[in-house]
Amino acid sequence: MNEEITSRIKALKKEKDVVLLAHYYVDGAVQEIADYVGDSFYLAKVATKVKESNILFAGVSFMGESAKLLNPSKKVVMVDASADCPMAHMVTKEKIAQVRAEYDDLAVVCYVNSTAEIKSVSDVCVTSSNALDVVRNTKAKNIFFVPDNNLGRYIATKLPEKNFIFNDGFCHVHKSIVKEDVLKAKEARPGAEVLTHPECTMDVLEVSDFIGSTSEIIDYATASDKKEFIICTEMGVFFELMQKNPDKKFYSVGHRQFCPNMKLVTIDKVLNVLETMEPEVILPDDVMETAKKPLELMLELAK
Repeated sequence: MNEEITSRIKALKKEKDVVLLAHYYVDGAVQEIADYVGDSFYLAKVATKVKESNILFAGVSFMGESAKLLNPSKKVVMVDASADCPMAHMVTKEKIAQVRAEYDDLAVVCYVNSTAEIKSVSDVCVTSSNALDVVRNTKAKNIFFVPDNNLGRYIATKLPEKNFIFNDGFCHVHKSIVKEDVLKAKEARPGAEVLTHPECTMDVLEVSDFIGSTSEIIDYATASDKKEFIICTEMGVFFELMQKNPDKKFYSVGHRQFCPNMKLVTIDKVLNVLETMEPEVILPDDVMETAKKPLELMLELAK
């Protein structure tokens, strides 16, 4: 990495009282310079505890919105405002209202990969790390899980006592990982364990050795005695896997498991944004008030 850029970033962070939060899926050079790196649950928790008055978010837009909702008094800035998550837009307020009208004793459980507007009409948020605990601790019998269909279906297999209503949203990166390719990868690397994110489809989960969030995949691989792993999630996670496990081998399923939005976040843009402290995350007051509640409830129920 360019040392000049690195030292300039460090100086600007200090000068402007900025903390840099980065998701595991962004470029390794950005992860390397970040103050905190993690999955969306970890970053949501960290955002509520940082002392700096400004948060610079290296991730996609819903993450910056969540940081702002949890820290209304702090300035939250995105490294790239156009970095978005298609899945976050795969449910509408109208659809939620329709399901609310159809079911009594309903909780709208909203995956954190969603817009602030959708959070504002939901009951509780979840991440892939805490969804099982949060939904288990939710009193309602009926669960409308939005926007991701695959994570919802996975959690439903663990909680047969609840009645799940599914939405048809998905992550295009995880949906592109198909069972046939996983089986071919296993055949090519017979000693390797398959570690899979629950945003993948059910048939992929069924041929996996371990299912967990990004951080859980990293923890599992790090603690394991095995030396080879096939990773079924976005390839940005390889940076942290290799940092923690230089003696182990990590493989994709055989194609580029790649989120173009996450890859918009680059080290050069980190520097540019630190110079200007724009674009800032601004949300309407009514959304700030209502969308914050399901996020705060998530942090409470996941304890």
